[in-house]
Amino acid sequence: MNIEDLSLPGVKLITPRVFGDDRGFFMETFKQSALAEAGIDVDFVQDNHSRSSETGTVRGLHYQAPPFAQSKLVRVVRGSILDVAVDARRGSPHYGQSVAVELSAANFQQLFVPQGFLHGFITLEPETEVVYKVDNYYSAAHDGSVRWDDPALGIDWGEAAASPVLSAKDQAAPLFSEFDNPFEYAPASEIA
Repeated sequence: MNIEDLSLPGVKLITPRVFGDDRGFFMETFKQSALAEAGIDVDFVQDNHSRSSETGTVRGLHYQAPPFAQSKLVRVVRGSILDVAVDARRGSPHYGQSVAVELSAANFQQLFVPQGFLHGFITLEPETEVVYKVDNYYSAAHDGSVRWDDPALGIDWGEAAASPVLSAKDQAAPLFSEFDNPFEYAPASEIA
């Protein structure tokens, strides 16, 4: 398993070793000891699975407020997405900055998004399925979102965003500068 740091501290791209032959392939998609060695020392408690029928489906930018804040380990099992993480920790030197990577069933890569980051994705193919682990349980009372296309964030969502498919929640999401931000930067707790 190869784990690399991305431009935002704590956000990591994970590429598993894939062993293929004429039967298909085998890979380890989760190995707690390898993640811990790379500084990802979280206890995942729940797996989630979403399917999006149409290309251009946007899910995000979402978060869970403390005490139900969530780290996520995201991968695609069918289709492809542009996966985005935004640093929402007030006081962070990277506050408001984002990183985006293409995850697909073909490239097998995963994105680790720590607590304190907004997370979202746009589907690049129809019938895309995304699975992800989280380290805290979902709480409807702590669920929130930020406007996915906020110009202040400057995220390039690509051509799929020309005709986005959005939930009512995401259509009504506030701008980054206007959301009730529950996250604070704590340098000592930053994931290496």
